[in-house]
Amino acid sequence: MPARGRWPYAKHYAALDLGTNNCRLLIARPQGEGFTVVDAFSRIVRLGEGLSASGQLSDAAIERTIAALRVCADKLKRRNVTLARSVATEACRRASNGSSFIERVYRETGIVLDIITAEEEARLAVLGCHALLEPGDGPALVFDIGGGSTELVLIDASEPVPQVLDWHSAPWGVVSLTEAIRAAHGDADHRAQYARMRETASASFTGFAKRLPKGVTGHRLLGSSGTVTTLASVHLGLDSYDRSRVDGLIVPSSEMRSVSASLADMDLKQRSRIPCIGRERADLVVAGCAILESILDIWPAHRLGIADRGIREGILRRLMQGETA
Repeated sequence: MPARGRWPYAKHYAALDLGTNNCRLLIARPQGEGFTVVDAFSRIVRLGEGLSASGQLSDAAIERTIAALRVCADKLKRRNVTLARSVATEACRRASNGSSFIERVYRETGIVLDIITAEEEARLAVLGCHALLEPGDGPALVFDIGGGSTELVLIDASEPVPQVLDWHSAPWGVVSLTEAIRAAHGDADHRAQYARMRETASASFTGFAKRLPKGVTGHRLLGSSGTVTTLASVHLGLDSYDRSRVDGLIVPSSEMRSVSASLADMDLKQRSRIPCIGRERADLVVAGCAILESILDIWPAHRLGIADRGIREGILRRLMQGETA
C-alpha cells in the first residue's frame, strides 16, 4: 500500500499573482481560521519591461514570464492542488497583446490567467494584509506599490472584514515610473530624476488626496509591496531578506523617508551593493521610494506597517471561504 503523507486528505489551494515585475505563487492548506503555506515561488520576470514605450509585452519579457509560469505549473501538479486562481494585473490590462499572451500561457502551461480590474486588485490586497494594521480608531490607508500601478485603499477596519470606503489606482509603479522618467529625463542626474519621480507620483494622487477625510488623528498606514519590504530590510540592516523579521514590522515613517532619501542620493552601483537590494532591484527601488514618500505626503502617518503579504493571501482567503471570484 503506498505511503500516505501526514496530511493525506488536506485540500491544497493555490494563488498565483502575475504582476508587471514579479510572478508569485502560494500554495496552502486550511488551518484553523487561516492557512499554512506548503509551497511558494517568486521570481522577478519584468513582464512590463518596455511596455510604457511600445504598448506591448515584449518577446523577451513573455519568454521570461512563461519560463517562470512553467515552474508554477509543475508545483501545482506536484502539490495536487484542489482549487486555484491565477490573476494578472496592470501589465496585461495595458498591453495591446495582453489577451494573446494569456492564450499562449494557457496553451503552454495549462494555467488560466484572469486579468483582474484595478479595483479587485486593491480589494484582494486589503483582504490579504489588513490583519497587520495597528489597532486604532478611524479610517486607515492600505497601499500596494506594484510594478505598473499603485493601489491606495481607504478602509474602515472596525469589523473583522474591513469595509472599503474609497480607493484609487495610480498608473505608476516601480517599472512604469522608472521607464517614463528615464525616457523623458534620461540626461538628468539621479537626484533630478528622483525629484521628477516625486512630482509625477504626487500629481497622480491629487484627486484621491482631495477625497481623503480631513481632521483625522492617529493616521494608520499599511504597505504591501516589494518596495516597503525592501526598505524595511535596509532599515534593519539585514544581510539577506528575512520575512519573519519584516512581515508585521512597524517602522517610523521618518526612518522610511530617511532610507528613501539615502537610496535616492546613491548611484546605481552604490545601490546594487546593498545586500537586500542587489542588481535585480537597484534600478527600480528609487521609483518605489518616490511613490512611498508621495503617499506619506497625503496620509501623514507617524508609523508605517510592513506587510509581506497581499493579493495571493487575499485570493487564498476567498477560495477557502468558498468564493472563486
